[in-house]
Amino acid sequence: MKYTLKFVGLDVSKEKIAVAVADEGRDAPRFVGTIANNPGAIRKLIKQLGDPQTLSFCYEAGPTGYELYRWITNLGAACEVIAPSLIPKRSGDRVKTDRRDALQLAQLYRSGELTSIYIPTKEDEALRDLVRGREDAREDVHRARQRLLKFLLRLNIHHPVHLKKRWTKVYRQWLETLIFEHPAQQRTYAEYLHAIYEAEQRQKRLEHEILNQATEGAKAEIIQVIQSLRGVARLTAVTLVAEIGTFTRFRSPSQLMAYLGLVPREYSSGQSVKRGGMTKTGNRHMRRVIVEAAWSYRHRPAVKRDLAERLEGMSSEVQSISWRAQERLHTKYKKMIHRGKPKTLAIGAVARELVGFLWAVARTVDQPVKI
Repeated sequence: MKYTLKFVGLDVSKEKIAVAVADEGRDAPRFVGTIANNPGAIRKLIKQLGDPQTLSFCYEAGPTGYELYRWITNLGAACEVIAPSLIPKRSGDRVKTDRRDALQLAQLYRSGELTSIYIPTKEDEALRDLVRGREDAREDVHRARQRLLKFLLRLNIHHPVHLKKRWTKVYRQWLETLIFEHPAQQRTYAEYLHAIYEAEQRQKRLEHEILNQATEGAKAEIIQVIQSLRGVARLTAVTLVAEIGTFTRFRSPSQLMAYLGLVPREYSSGQSVKRGGMTKTGNRHMRRVIVEAAWSYRHRPAVKRDLAERLEGMSSEVQSISWRAQERLHTKYKKMIHRGKPKTLAIGAVARELVGFLWAVARTVDQPVKI
């Protein structure tokens, strides 16, 4: 049986780690010192502190990622990565140093006041990086296009009236015909066009790899099953699976809803109970794609085109969940609109219930391991 004798708080930066230890009991934590952020220094620290089986480490989630967690656990000690936004803060505390942060982490960790986060596997983290890389590429495409449009606007150049939409094939052909009087402007314009092309090609390459992961990767089965729901196409499904990792860590749909920040705020005191909009805590990447998917349920239930293809070969249980989701969520949307609720509010409610169907359909293949 594991018995923790020392609680170790780590304040982690790119090059250094500040270390503090809180021994079991009520004594004040002590500052051990600062070490380098590398596996050798961590191995030496654990050897200095004692038996790894009696040590529990913690540090805040941040840009340094989860490699430190893996170094520590591979050496036999326990480690938790802490949610920074949920760390208790003292009112009026205006002094912040690495030493003080490490001491505070150790003390709060010993008292059980810290909230840890889920640690993805290396495979899940790689898929998450791929999805977020694609989001960055899409944002780069948007920014590159906006720079070119603003350049043309400054020169009072407008596209012909018969071109109703931008970035179509015909619109791009018109862009290629533009010639500028000054060589400097011509070069600037050519570079703006080339930046757009580069960003679009990068996005396409990332999307091609996402397609490979969705059909042949380790998570292909659950990605395919999630796509059985209306509004949840490939990119949305891959995003959900990449960010969640495994649905088995949520015992119920309500836990997943709270994790995504789709539950209403509540302020209750005595006989007064007040509820507001969504908390919007948790994973913003997932919340965005789920709300986008929820807009599909404005339309009447139907199985057409892409959805019909995605449902082909699915089990009867999965197809039943998909159809029940359409009927229930469309009905909910219509009722709220008829009561005079704003569309955005209705979609928020639909998105919250859509999470329940996502959880149900994912659990048909993503079952907890029985020990």
